[in-house]
Amino acid sequence: MQRSLTILYTSLLGMCLGSSSSFPSNINIGGLFPTESHEYEVFRFALSHHQDIPKLVPQVDMVKMGNSFSMTYAFCSQFSKGVYAIIGLYDRKTVNMLMSFCGALHVCFVTPSFPIETANQFVIQLRPELQDALVGVIDHYGWTKFVYMYSSDSGLSVLQKVLDTAAERNWLVTSVNVETMTEASFLKVFQDLDKRKEGQIIIDCETERLTGILKKIVEQGKNAKSYHYILANLGFLDIDLTDLRKGGANITGFQLVNNSEPSVSRVVQQWMEFDNKDSKVPKSGLKYTGALTYDGVKVMSTAFQNLRRQRIDISRRGNAGECLANPPAPWGQGIDIQRALQQVRIDGLTGHIQFNEKGRRTNYTVSVMELAPSGPKKVGYWNEDEKYVTTASFMRGSNETYGLQNRTYIVTTILESPYVMLKKNHEQLTGNDKYEGYIVELAAEIAKHVGYQYKLKVVSDGKYGARDPETKMWNGMVGELVYGKADVAVAPLTITLVREEVIDFSKPFMSLGISIMIKKPTKSKPGVFSFLDPLAYEIWMCIVFAYIGVSVVLFLVSRFSPYEWHAEDYEEGGEPQSPTQATASNGVQQGQTPAQQNPNQQSPEQTNEFGIFNSLWFSLGAFMQQGCDISPRSLSGRIVGGVWWFFTLIIISSYTANLAAFLTVERMVSPIESAEDLAKQTEIAYGTLDAGSTKEFFRRSKIAVFEKMWSYMKAADPSVFVKTTDEGVMRVRKSKGKYAYLLESTMNEYIEQRKPCDTMKVGGNLDSKGYGIATPKGSPLRIPVNLAVLKLNEQAVLDKLKNKWWYDKGECGSKDSGRKVSLQAETVTTQHFPSTTPFRP
Repeated sequence: MQRSLTILYTSLLGMCLGSSSSFPSNINIGGLFPTESHEYEVFRFALSHHQDIPKLVPQVDMVKMGNSFSMTYAFCSQFSKGVYAIIGLYDRKTVNMLMSFCGALHVCFVTPSFPIETANQFVIQLRPELQDALVGVIDHYGWTKFVYMYSSDSGLSVLQKVLDTAAERNWLVTSVNVETMTEASFLKVFQDLDKRKEGQIIIDCETERLTGILKKIVEQGKNAKSYHYILANLGFLDIDLTDLRKGGANITGFQLVNNSEPSVSRVVQQWMEFDNKDSKVPKSGLKYTGALTYDGVKVMSTAFQNLRRQRIDISRRGNAGECLANPPAPWGQGIDIQRALQQVRIDGLTGHIQFNEKGRRTNYTVSVMELAPSGPKKVGYWNEDEKYVTTASFMRGSNETYGLQNRTYIVTTILESPYVMLKKNHEQLTGNDKYEGYIVELAAEIAKHVGYQYKLKVVSDGKYGARDPETKMWNGMVGELVYGKADVAVAPLTITLVREEVIDFSKPFMSLGISIMIKKPTKSKPGVFSFLDPLAYEIWMCIVFAYIGVSVVLFLVSRFSPYEWHAEDYEEGGEPQSPTQATASNGVQQGQTPAQQNPNQQSPEQTNEFGIFNSLWFSLGAFMQQGCDISPRSLSGRIVGGVWWFFTLIIISSYTANLAAFLTVERMVSPIESAEDLAKQTEIAYGTLDAGSTKEFFRRSKIAVFEKMWSYMKAADPSVFVKTTDEGVMRVRKSKGKYAYLLESTMNEYIEQRKPCDTMKVGGNLDSKGYGIATPKGSPLRIPVNLAVLKLNEQAVLDKLKNKWWYDKGECGSKDSGRKVSLQAETVTTQHFPSTTPFRP
């Protein structure tokens, strides 16, 4: 009896050992990966972590994605080598071919690629479906109108689900295929959104293509706070969202890998330390497609371990290698492997892994993420049972200024005197210490009030910022803000409508207007007849005619008045007699005629002193304030003389007053006094700074004078536009008065105070505007910076800074000192000598 039991035990043990030994200790698995792909490197890393029996032995072929012939050859090659299952990637051009082979040959294909709608049970899809989670998020945000940008590379299943839901709920969805989208159509999509005041956009693409689209969005300045993007991609943390965050755009996405789990973070750390010296691709973080590949290897290892424990024979005998046989010869044990793979229940890097009867992921959880000012934050999750659940402790906008002190902000500016200038010893200095000027001190004051660290960066193209009419791209400092290259612009940047549409401005820190700069005209040298300048030409002519007229009137009055006549001969020692006295003394009676008088008595000769020449001499003596040796005796003559004396008193007093001012003020004859003067002539050219607000002002103006000036400037040859303000000033100085430069009044006033003191501002300002500090749309710096500017204005810090850099450091004296001069010997001699020359009749 005991011997029988021994024989039975030995037989059972032999049967067990025989069954165990029939299961292979090495399992050949195939791999189909693109050359030097991230997924292949993770596949190698995962195999090094799963060395349990049965051991997975890879048979890898590098394939060219999109090439059906290459994929077919690789698949058949691996099938002929006797692989038990294949892990790899597919795209839309090769997926149908792989599905056909797997279904016909009963070979399981485990893939981290995008999920597809298929009845082929031999395809094990590691990536969860996203459409239900996406619809849940859309419902959460209450979107009813949005743009859906998709790529057919990742299939159309998500789009189909969204469109079906849109038809049920009356959503208005605009679908756009990014593969056929040109630059112009891309711009048109956003222009239409701007017109409709909408900004809800869903982007459904693989990570590589999604990165390119996001870069375009930043370049076009569409990363503003008014836009909300949902990224239909399971790798939210795999995408660089730094530039999008600078613009303040609302970004929502999905994350499959939970990096906060200790087991996940441990594997990620091991991946970063893994030796991938055979790869030419630099080591990068573990992406979600790599995590799916890692989980795929784990699923395969677990499935084959389960098969081994169940003692299922999966040996391949007799039908290996004929993948193109007609009719196809399916592998009998393929069903067993397919069932084992679908029955795997494990927790991997991508969460709980479980498959349904169609080989698709089920019972999974996807995290919902949002981009906060401090970085990505989890705001909820979605699963099949609970649908979308909000867990957000972060609320957008609740604390926008939090963390300003924890980073260094890039402050873009422009080299422009006196705003930003390099110090004389700037080569020996570094950082912000290299610069000095009004803006440098203003930026420091603002940073002190707001409480952040900053770094000054001079704009690379040296422009303020304008939009190219053809490419619609912004340049200069505005472009730096729009495309996320800078956080704030502290510069003499004019607040305009077109700029306000893409960036935010603070309250103006300086008010100004467009003014005209010309070369200061040379002083007019005094000439021989400069003594005539105090009075106008018309006045001198009136004085001459008045002088001649008064002399003639005096002559005529003296001729007709008897009191101006007297006898030339008179008795010795006596007084000369008038004609009346002579008649009375000679005893001439009334009624007597000269014939009745004594014929022996001689009648005296009557004379008149106010002949025409003496009348002229009397008038000239009175005009010169010198007097004369004769004077009128008749009442009428004295009236004429008195009126002339009063007239000369007024004229001489006015002349003396004007002469005093004329001698002490430089006389500068300016050829231009206003914009109207510029528009009326063509001898003096005039222009503005290229790519600036002044040029934009003339281009958009509807005022007739400015329209005429813009037409001239646009058609002028050579061009009247300059690249920098320094170039414009040098052109004014070298043009010998033949070029006028239109620029902001503040800069004009500053240059007027700098050596060689040969420019001047003429006329009033053509408009009124202000300089403001700019930030990207939705930036957390906007409100703190605005409050800092208001505070500095109330404390008069802005006025002190302007006086310091404009007038205290001026090189041409006070504003009016350039027009005052002391009397020079040449001036006195030239102007006084002619007027004191003796009169020579």
